[in-house]
Amino acid sequence: MRRLAVLCFVSAVAGGLCAAWLNGRLETARQGMAQDAPAWREGRPAGATATSGTDEFTPEELVNIAVYEKCNRAVVNINTRSIRTDGFFLFEVPAEGAGSGVVLDRGGHVLTNFHVVEGTREVQVTLFNGKSYEARFVGVDEVSDVAVLRIDAPVGELYPISLGDSSRLRVGQRVYAIGNPFGLERTMTTGIISSLDRKIPSRRPHRTIKQVIQLDAAINPGNSGGPLLDSRGRMIGLNTAIYSEIGESAGVGFAIPVNTIARIVPQLIATGHVVRPEIGIESVYQTERGLLISSLTPGGPAERAGLRGPQVIRRRRREGPFVYEYRTIDRAAADLIVAVDGQPVRTADDLLTAIEAHQPGDQVVLTIIREGRQMKVPVTLEASQ
Repeated sequence: MRRLAVLCFVSAVAGGLCAAWLNGRLETARQGMAQDAPAWREGRPAGATATSGTDEFTPEELVNIAVYEKCNRAVVNINTRSIRTDGFFLFEVPAEGAGSGVVLDRGGHVLTNFHVVEGTREVQVTLFNGKSYEARFVGVDEVSDVAVLRIDAPVGELYPISLGDSSRLRVGQRVYAIGNPFGLERTMTTGIISSLDRKIPSRRPHRTIKQVIQLDAAINPGNSGGPLLDSRGRMIGLNTAIYSEIGESAGVGFAIPVNTIARIVPQLIATGHVVRPEIGIESVYQTERGLLISSLTPGGPAERAGLRGPQVIRRRRREGPFVYEYRTIDRAAADLIVAVDGQPVRTADDLLTAIEAHQPGDQVVLTIIREGRQMKVPVTLEASQ
């Protein structure tokens, strides 16, 4: 019995020491999390301290709260009004739409998707405080699905978003989407980056939007044009589309990277449109060997450089006393593009990517095959109209 009592005493002492050690470790870890908290959390309500009122939240929840409190006032609600023609009676029927946007600067510039405001006559922007302002168009870019609006709101009501760097993103990184799904203002959802460098169809036919961010945060109708944020409250993308057969979130959303937006927006604000390099090749036919030119822009850079498309051959056919004239297309006469600046191209997207890496006025060298012979043709790019 005495031995058993001693063992119980030793066990109790050891248990107490272990509990004290664990409590010390947990307190050290808790203090470490507080020290690692990002500096921008200083935006918490006046009078709050690093520990006051936060014990009831997990570190992850604190980040969620801080992101929302920092960014929600930059998100706006966009309501549109357009006139559509009834397909049967040909009456003009008013139509309304809704989406999201984000304040870019204190000059009243607001960023959204082109498809949110496409074809509209009136656009109303509602700020976080419930005040609405009529917006005017500054510039749109159909290719990248980006539009910039402007409102005449007091500077004190405008809270510009901070921009991040989409080139530093990683798959698995936590992201936050704030928007107005189904008209529910400034709703935040969370998720992760599911993939990078995706491609989605552009609003302009035969074009794609590249380097798109794929995410699993819930994106629903009305979220388009809202910001995608990182855990420091910086915009890293513009929510633009979902992949769904029912028109609602299925865990696959897409956002235009902020670095693409940062290149486009200054041009839209300055000129109202985006200038891109143009080579003057309207369409190509993909083959196993390369890209066969289907059509050239008359008088465009490629045609002036001597590139050839299909040849139209006029023929005649006699049937009795009648002579019929008809045309045939000789595709074998067209040039076959196999490389741009020495880099192989196998798809139309490869060709566009190679051209868009340049500026108007730059010269590119196309490697082509003509009548069985390989040759190089320099082409000077023009600005797109």
